[in-house]
Amino acid sequence: MSLGYALSDSWTLTRRELAHWARQPVQVVVGLAFPVMLLLMFGFLMGGGKGLEGEYVDFLVPGMLALTMVFGLDATMLAVTQDLNRGVVDRFRSMPMASGAVLVGRSVADMLQSTVGLAVMIGVGYAIGWRWHGGFAAALGAVGLLLLLRFAMLWIGIHLAMVAGKPELVQAVQILVWPLGFLSNAFALPETMPAWLGAVVQWNPLSATATAVRDLFGNQTGTATSWAAEHAAMLAVVWPAVLIAVFFPLAVRRFARLSR
Repeated sequence: MSLGYALSDSWTLTRRELAHWARQPVQVVVGLAFPVMLLLMFGFLMGGGKGLEGEYVDFLVPGMLALTMVFGLDATMLAVTQDLNRGVVDRFRSMPMASGAVLVGRSVADMLQSTVGLAVMIGVGYAIGWRWHGGFAAALGAVGLLLLLRFAMLWIGIHLAMVAGKPELVQAVQILVWPLGFLSNAFALPETMPAWLGAVVQWNPLSATATAVRDLFGNQTGTATSWAAEHAAMLAVVWPAVLIAVFFPLAVRRFARLSR
């Protein structure tokens, strides 16, 4: 099958996923509102920014942008498991279409929704006083790193969804996202934590992206002098690349085995 047909099939299934947005607007709104509520809660109710010299919101918003790229995977995971259990994937396999179009369509739809969510978060951040101080090219680079992290997390979610197999097991798997999200520097500086915990936090992939994004936006990044903190921009690329290299083939292989 030619590349053109594969791309056409993938786009058809992407449009199928996007059509679900119109039929399930509440789910979309909730997905967009959850990170906004976290941002407002930490920014106004729990904000303190221990160890920060400037406004806490300048530190918090880039961290929340990175955290947003980790949350929300449950919707994609549920969609994958529901298609598996309802026989939708089997029906697709019986059609003359590219076998990988199902996964590609799902991933493209997720990335589009993540882009919308990122735009909403940036708008809310700007409304509560956050500003970026770098150039437009640096801002685009920051957005690129955020979406790269999302793409890596997406394939982890797709693979784990196929391993779980059932929608009711997705919630248990989704719990694994919380340690990754909150054991990071999204809300607080690693140097204000116990030494062992600060070391774990600094090597968190989300922390690398958050630090690199803060630097590109011209926001404060803290005073940590560890190797991970000093090379955050490199790790913000290497960590997602490694995760994609591991979980993308695992997801494709798992999907291929479903037909056996």
